[in-house]
Amino acid sequence: MSTSPTTAVIFDLDGTLVDSEPHYFEAGRRTLAAYGVTDFDWAEHTRFIGTRETLTILRSEHGIEASVDELLAAKNRHYLELVGASTEAFPRMRAFVERLSTRGHPIAVASGSSRAAIKAVLGATGLDAHFATYVSAEEVPHGKPEPDVFLEAARRLGVPPADCVVVEDAPPGAEAARRAGMRCIAVPYVPATADDPRFAAVGLRFPGGQGEFDAERA
Repeated sequence: MSTSPTTAVIFDLDGTLVDSEPHYFEAGRRTLAAYGVTDFDWAEHTRFIGTRETLTILRSEHGIEASVDELLAAKNRHYLELVGASTEAFPRMRAFVERLSTRGHPIAVASGSSRAAIKAVLGATGLDAHFATYVSAEEVPHGKPEPDVFLEAARRLGVPPADCVVVEDAPPGAEAARRAGMRCIAVPYVPATADDPRFAAVGLRFPGGQGEFDAERA
């Protein structure tokens, strides 16, 4: 992959830059429990990627009468309560971000999280020192696997999609990068997804996830 500073790097947030998926699971568990769904577990959580899409499916499956917007607001409240206490950036990803920043590459975050959640996570981990640009799925018409968040991030960075590389942990995100016309580095958060066909076309894949990620190779 090009190492020119004109190459922009767009990071997914949850499960890619930071280990916040446990917080999202707990926020989802609390939200669903308030509507009588008491059997939501980690295995079910890992079926889904993308906050709004997740809640749309779960609302239908469990017959919840509350609107998706109401569920999303409740989940965000729970998440924001959790995120400030114990959110950590993956050390190798932090090193990668610092290297890119030092070398002058434009970088951004493009996430399915709310804008408030992205700001809270970046602030809690100190990554806000590097990311002036971030895009939430709530700011675009469609979340991943549609390419909207990545295309908007590229637009804000002023870089053509073909000159962008996406760093993703989930198959829908890799699919969104492909649809956006961007290259992709895959660092699977859930080991079972490492062989997902949507990762097949990525430019670089670390099947072992964060433990295998190498900033120099990336």
